[in-house]
Amino acid sequence: MPNVVVVGAQWGDEGKGKVVDLYAGQADGVVRFQGGNNAGHTLVVEGQKIILHLIPSGILHPGTVCCIGNGVVVDPRVLLEEIEGLRQSGRWPGDDHLVVSPSAHVILPCHRALDLAREARAGRRQIGTTGRGIGPCYEDKASRRGIRVADLLDPSGLRIKIEALLDEKNALLEHLGAAPLDPAEVVDELVAAGDRLRPFVGDVTDRVNAWTREGRRVLFEGAQGTLLDIDHGTYPFVTSSNTTAGAVCTGTGLPPRDIHAVIGITKAYTTRVGRGPFPTELRDELGDRLREQGGEFGSTTGRPRRCGWLDLVSLRTACRLNGLTALAVTKLDVLQGLREVRVCTAYRLDGRTIDHVPARAEDLERCEPVYETLPGWEDGIGEARRPQDLPSNARRYLEYVERATGCPVILASVGPDREQTVEFRGPFELADR
Repeated sequence: MPNVVVVGAQWGDEGKGKVVDLYAGQADGVVRFQGGNNAGHTLVVEGQKIILHLIPSGILHPGTVCCIGNGVVVDPRVLLEEIEGLRQSGRWPGDDHLVVSPSAHVILPCHRALDLAREARAGRRQIGTTGRGIGPCYEDKASRRGIRVADLLDPSGLRIKIEALLDEKNALLEHLGAAPLDPAEVVDELVAAGDRLRPFVGDVTDRVNAWTREGRRVLFEGAQGTLLDIDHGTYPFVTSSNTTAGAVCTGTGLPPRDIHAVIGITKAYTTRVGRGPFPTELRDELGDRLREQGGEFGSTTGRPRRCGWLDLVSLRTACRLNGLTALAVTKLDVLQGLREVRVCTAYRLDGRTIDHVPARAEDLERCEPVYETLPGWEDGIGEARRPQDLPSNARRYLEYVERATGCPVILASVGPDREQTVEFRGPFELADR
């Protein structure tokens, strides 16, 4: 009964989309369990770049059913645009391949407006949100005033709820200097979206548990990364949901006993987008080189990502928080051609050496990385397909990461294309053990 969870082990943007797409060919179902369209999973299939924000990456496999769980916040406009985009590209497998939980909460126009207005008001104190309304939507969910996908299918009840919600939201928007919203226009937009989404709405919890009983192979796809978890990340520079493996249970209804393996995705170096502490950040030509070579620009916002050496302190934290079974290392090719590469093994804080991530972002901001230097490797790594094809120093680098984290590396990505992958072991092989 192999259920495999794939989570980001850094600050997001680790390449989860490519790994899930690769593994989805072996799965019966792929389930997204948290976050919203602030995520952006970039896939390159047969030279064609495809960016998904809400639909799980497994949608590109005709034999795989994809689910959006109750823990996800759904912007109906974005979801419908993605469906239409896949149809136009000829890659839509059919309406029966997507199931959306009726319990998933809906991102409303007022959520997006509030997100943007708050960031504009904050000035230099901005957190660096994507402006997609994710946080305000989760706020309404927690305060028990949210609108769920099921509500879109009941126009009369929806109207009452929207009018009550906008009575408060419009006052807040005006206070922040933004224009209020017309309740009637919002309801009309949501009802129209509900009519188009109706064929996809179904009980994801029931389906996931049925798959488990039947012994189906299921992948659970996370968004963002461990260090952006609202409870365990570098607060307040975090996202608005739990990004760690435990969120699978609350975000889909899968019991904890039915998680059989957890794979963490990490780049061979580290990136971060937006504001927040980043001990290994390179603010020099080498950082620029990593950004250009790695195409480090956000697939959701287009913002340039901050780049730095691999941070093993935070990676060990991710292994512990998620109970990682294994690691998949992406963008190993971006480091090719460097004479030497560095890894952060500890931090120096106020004259002390520490081996953990401080709870306060202010303390992490003051941490200085303690580095170990390793030999680099030559160009041409993108042609590797088997472990023995990798340069010896690249293999030693992966072995070093294994020893430092206690997690085996089961995959190395050596280029953006689906085929540019070196696989040591399969994900369901781990789960079947």
